[in-house]
Amino acid sequence: MAAQSAESASPLSETGTGLIGTLAGFTVFIVCLLLGVQVVFDLYARSAVTAATFDAARHVAGFDVASLPPADLAAAEADAEMEARNILGRYGASATFSWNVTDSDVALNVHVVNPSLLSAGLGRALGIDTIDRSVRIHAERLICPPAESACTAAATP
Repeated sequence: MAAQSAESASPLSETGTGLIGTLAGFTVFIVCLLLGVQVVFDLYARSAVTAATFDAARHVAGFDVASLPPADLAAAEADAEMEARNILGRYGASATFSWNVTDSDVALNVHVVNPSLLSAGLGRALGIDTIDRSVRIHAERLICPPAESACTAAATP
């Protein structure tokens, strides 16, 4: 018994030496886990913003934009924006929409600030601090054959 207590009280005891290595390993694991979760969240957010942007542009391109009155075109854009904001949820509240509608194309640019669990500098360095999506869709146009006199353009898709 006496020999055992003398060994445990020696100044070269290794008691507690695994604590520092374990703490360092746990910290590295948590940081890697946090980074992985942030990247997966960013990929999902980019996918959702891209889908909402495409759907909004497709909605407006479904109208005959070449013959649509400007007030109706503005209403169609506002309706498409509202639907995209509903799809995006809280993301949609801070999104900015930039429309460029010509007789043949509908272009939409959506810019969203991406919330992050990481520091702002690291998020900026990784490119996950903002989401900027642009979509260009060819606008549909109703063309009536010359023999059809009763063909009219519809104002809704």
